[in-house]
Amino acid sequence: MLNSLMNSDKKVSMGQDLDVRDSAWYWDKFFELLMFIAGVSAIFLIISIFFFITKEGFSFLFESFSFKDFLLSPTWRPTSLSNPTYGILALVVGTASVTGFAMLLAVPLSLCAAIFISEFASGRVREVLKVLIELLAAIPSVVWGFIGLSMMNPLIIDLFDVPVGLGILNSGIILALMAAPIMTTIAEDALKAVPDHYREAAEALGATKWQVTFQVVLPAAKNGLVAAILLGVGRGFGETMAVLMTSGHSINLPTSPFDSVRALTATIAAELGETAVGSEHYRALFTLGILLFLVTFIINLIADIVVKGNRGN
Repeated sequence: MLNSLMNSDKKVSMGQDLDVRDSAWYWDKFFELLMFIAGVSAIFLIISIFFFITKEGFSFLFESFSFKDFLLSPTWRPTSLSNPTYGILALVVGTASVTGFAMLLAVPLSLCAAIFISEFASGRVREVLKVLIELLAAIPSVVWGFIGLSMMNPLIIDLFDVPVGLGILNSGIILALMAAPIMTTIAEDALKAVPDHYREAAEALGATKWQVTFQVVLPAAKNGLVAAILLGVGRGFGETMAVLMTSGHSINLPTSPFDSVRALTATIAAELGETAVGSEHYRALFTLGILLFLVTFIINLIADIVVKGNRGN
């Protein structure tokens, strides 16, 4: 009886010792609060940016906005003294043409690189390639623009005998090289997420490595691959400096890959610093920002929904 009472007293004292809030408990709560503040602040910053852009552009939308002239006119002459015109059709087509051409190059390149790294490369080769791809992603956009301006421009002139090498072809190649690393990384993660027993079961049935990759792994990872492509599209759609330096920055509706175009992002970057604050031109540029924000938000939202659908499956 006495021994049982002593054992119960020891258990109570041990429980009390565990309930003591020492420095480790306070550090744990501190970092928990810090992570919560960081997560909430990211959401708050995104909402704040959207409200700031919307506040500056709303007055143009409701006071000077003409749906037909703004979205369907290819004429962008905001500095005209007699008849300022704010048509973004040529800007939208220019952005879409550069991004589309870049995706034609980046998607097969990224998917092939991801398949090789995930399914065929050995351990050391895989690590080296992943490091090189990450280094490509770390190159600043202005450096890519300088490469397109000083190297790709004369190369395109010499190869295709055109007067100017700044256009859709130049900016599309540079943008493809910029978008390929992030697309390759996400696609490779999607391929590695396929359970190994899928591969083992296919190999046990006599399938070759190519058959396992193209008939088992790729169908299982298709949602993740689609998300990688969509994120690459969003990356290309929102690029500014490299497109500004390599696209020729000329407002027109393109008819060939050698035509110069102007993108929405490049227009904002080139004109906002020289525009009077509060003017109609200033507010029109913020309206372009609202359009860009909505497009990139929708693209990233679709990619997130696709990824969550893949996890659910």
